Amino acid sequence: MSTTHKAWRVGDDIDTDQLAPGAYMKFGIADIARHCLEGVRPDFAGGVRPGDVLVAGRNFGIGSSREQAAAALVELGLHAVIAPSFSGLYFRNAFNVGLLLVTCERAGEITEGERVIIDLAGHRVLRADGAVLPCEPVPDFLLDMVRAGGLLMQLKRRLADGSLARHPMKA
Repeated sequence: MSTTHKAWRVGDDIDTDQLAPGAYMKFGIADIARHCLEGVRPDFAGGVRPGDVLVAGRNFGIGSSREQAAAALVELGLHAVIAPSFSGLYFRNAFNVGLLLVTCERAGEITEGERVIIDLAGHRVLRADGAVLPCEPVPDFLLDMVRAGGLLMQLKRRLADGSLARHPMKA
């Protein structure tokens, strides 16, 4: 059976300052994560559990290029973010730190606290009521990056097993 994930909801235009507040950027990622989304979901950082998913509105991750905005969600154990659209910079940063992003036009149909299944092979999200939400495919190379724990971990593994030396352009 596929793993279900509890959904946490936020709206449109969640920016990087809400995910990694500027006032805490001088601290480590654990401290930054404790303040993740506190302006819009004060209960989030203390309540989210490993394996949960964040369901957002349009333009998730807009704002600065701070990598900590994605890393804070990884630190909290989030499985994925499901949203209709993501900032381009956030999209790249998320996969670089091993955070799965699922682009789903109908993400707004998922309710707070609902348990969902992300079916990456089928390019869809399965809702608790049986509804199927089609999603954009996540390219294999990005899924490999997430499974490795991010770009840095992926490169370390490839260096260790020698595959980077054999295929340097496939890093």
